Amino acid sequence: MSETCDVLIIGAGAAGMAAALSAHAAGAAVTLVEKGERLGGTAAVSGGIIWAANNPRMQAAGMADTEDDALAYFGSLDHGEMEPEVLGAFVREAPGALAFLEEAGALSVSILPGYPDYYLDRPGARPEGGRALDNELFDFTTLGPWAEKVFSDGVIQRMMLRETPLGGSSGFVDPAELKRRAEADLRGFGQAMVGRLLAACLARGIEPQLGMKAERLIVEAGRVVGVDFAGGRSIRAGRGVILATGGFEWNESLRKTFLRGPLDMPASPPGNTGDGLRLAMSVGAGLGNMTSAWWVPTLSLGGAQWPGGEERASPVLIERTLPHSLLVNRAGRRFCNEANNYSSLAGAFHQFDPATYDYPNNPAWLVCDAQYRARYPLGTVMPFDPLPDSVLVADTLEDLAGRMGIDAATLLQTVERFNGYAAQAEDPDFGRGKSAYDHFYGDRSRPGAAATLGPLTQGPFHAVQLRLGALGTNGGARTNAAAQVLDVDGEPIPGLYGAGNVIACPTGSVYAGAGGTLGPALTFGCIAGRTAARLANQ
Repeated sequence: MSETCDVLIIGAGAAGMAAALSAHAAGAAVTLVEKGERLGGTAAVSGGIIWAANNPRMQAAGMADTEDDALAYFGSLDHGEMEPEVLGAFVREAPGALAFLEEAGALSVSILPGYPDYYLDRPGARPEGGRALDNELFDFTTLGPWAEKVFSDGVIQRMMLRETPLGGSSGFVDPAELKRRAEADLRGFGQAMVGRLLAACLARGIEPQLGMKAERLIVEAGRVVGVDFAGGRSIRAGRGVILATGGFEWNESLRKTFLRGPLDMPASPPGNTGDGLRLAMSVGAGLGNMTSAWWVPTLSLGGAQWPGGEERASPVLIERTLPHSLLVNRAGRRFCNEANNYSSLAGAFHQFDPATYDYPNNPAWLVCDAQYRARYPLGTVMPFDPLPDSVLVADTLEDLAGRMGIDAATLLQTVERFNGYAAQAEDPDFGRGKSAYDHFYGDRSRPGAAATLGPLTQGPFHAVQLRLGALGTNGGARTNAAAQVLDVDGEPIPGLYGAGNVIACPTGSVYAGAGGTLGPALTFGCIAGRTAARLANQ
């Protein structure tokens, strides 16, 4: 005998829990299931930043923003992959979705001060920031035994992102305050966001069912009416099924089939294996944006692993933007503005050389000197920490080049040219340091372009290999503005909805600013929950 509910949600990450809360508020009886033994997925190990134009915090602060500005911004970046109605739904609905989640106790956010949009030369961009929202600390003791069921990579952040270098601050919090936060189990970043979403679900009697692997959508008379799970369980949903299972970056077959170039080391949890995408495809869903991902250069230091034993890579965010560092390819040459936003750097890593039939910039090398090492981190390795074997060290650049396996003369010439530019705080080759965004992740104790440009002159010199990874894929089942999954002819598949990285992202492949993944995920989670609850017979 099958279990029953009104709305069944597959995936208990940020999008899934937002959908659950929205469906519940619209009067539906909700069942929320999760494949893993812990919930939260990629959101739980993320920075937790949420991007939304004209959001409630901006409105409260009197910061000017409009839907038209946001649409102009996206329109200037569109390469034909955005659906105007779907993009419009995100921009239009995001402020209300965030307000709903805040009122439900599922979010508590503040503006990330001064964090600019990523493409400041485009119309509608906000150089002064305001669209990126940071999570307040959340008390995990309020979750009781559920606190142990939130996914974690083992690194618990006791700070809000705005207190860290990632958020443009010093990273210093009084040790006594950090001790208090640890003793009280106060958490920031994505843990805070997932913790609050979970607490709001539990307060409404929505207890996620864990270890539930969906195997098949149940379809009757052309309508999705439920899901069969591994182990013989079935759950029927009278109003609809919402897919919120994340991307497919850990599924090698799907990666090879769809992505436009290499994705070597994902920075997301290994559970993102395309389960929801395969379910949607099985009932004839149309697909969109399948060649793209939320790209980011990654590194792996010291044999770090996920709980299941998979290699764990870290996104390279600030290391390549700080002074006294640069990126070179396997030929020993620079190939990009190292301080560009991480998602757009994929274009440089994916550059294809038809002469060698290869990607010459992937893998690449991050090279830095002793000045960098004394001041700044390399991944999770702080200046006072011993270096893992994966970081190459040599007294001279010539010796370092030998250890890297690249031509010493070319590397010397590259560094000499870069040093000359850095001394003048300009980069005519790639424009590093021109943008306010370049400065944000740099050393802002230094003025202007010097925040990101600094010469490499003091040995020993260091190098670590970077590969192109991703925070998740952003292509999947196409939806309309109401989050209904569409078939290959563009018609809604009755009873099926989607949100998060399982669907074709409303913003296409454009990562508009910090939180460019979570903003659409939460918004379309809310849209999907509301639509499913109200369209019982459509």
